[in-house]
Amino acid sequence: MPGERKAAVIGLGSMGWGAAVSLLRAGIPTLGVDLRREALNRLESEGGLACATPAIAAAEARVVFVFVVNADQAEAVLFGPDGAVPAARPGTVFVLCVTMPPSRAVDLADRIARAGMLAIDAPVSGGSAKALSGEMTIMASGPAQAFETATEAIDAVSAKVFRLGDTPGQGSRVKMINQLLAGVHIAATAEAMTLGASIGLDLRTLYDVIRECAGNSWMFENRGAHIVEGDYTPHSAVDIFVKDLGIVAGEASGTGCPTPLTRTALALFSKASAEGLGGEDDSAVAKILAAEAGVVLPGVGT
Repeated sequence: MPGERKAAVIGLGSMGWGAAVSLLRAGIPTLGVDLRREALNRLESEGGLACATPAIAAAEARVVFVFVVNADQAEAVLFGPDGAVPAARPGTVFVLCVTMPPSRAVDLADRIARAGMLAIDAPVSGGSAKALSGEMTIMASGPAQAFETATEAIDAVSAKVFRLGDTPGQGSRVKMINQLLAGVHIAATAEAMTLGASIGLDLRTLYDVIRECAGNSWMFENRGAHIVEGDYTPHSAVDIFVKDLGIVAGEASGTGCPTPLTRTALALFSKASAEGLGGEDDSAVAKILAAEAGVVLPGVGT
């Protein structure tokens, strides 16, 4: 059938853009949807097809990746005006790569299934660099038929796919735990680097040493470099972790499980957002601690 290999990407931010480019690199005809005309122009320059609405893209695609920011945006692009689901052909696979509360992922997947489609709960990790190289990690759960249909497209955007069961929601639950750790590790990195600066350590030397020691983490290695270089270009913004740690805190409160580190990190990200840093790289939480400590970090004025 025409369009059997076509894929669509709704949301061409850093992760969605990487997915779209990776699909095109794999020879898969790719349609894209984004509110920003410049993102659509970039897609066309790479050989993709820009679409004005999710409905137009979904009507043409066999596999639809959703890379919007949150559950409400996912709801809108799937079921709102010009939404993707009513326009899609029966059997179309929707790969939901949105970090959202597991309960919302289950609800959206159930509604997609009732409409005659297939859904994979598939949040991702790896950052913009891994997305661009087609090496994301996907935490996925959904019916076997959906994976069979979407295998080529999923393989094009990922280096590792964890199959977590046939039931949507498991992917989002694992991603929630990942975001707990990621947010706490970013906050810990900011605290460590700020303390280092306050006691007179050279931050480049401190960074190089810790990278080779037991205190290292993926987030320290990645975000610590941002602090050393004074570069807060947003690869993942402060406001993303206000949302993601808010999901963790909210879901945990319903289980009775204490999450004191999550709540401390969330308070730090929330303060950074309230002070106008929400659009900066998430490592910018270090600026809040530095201001309180009275120290100057690289690239940050007094």
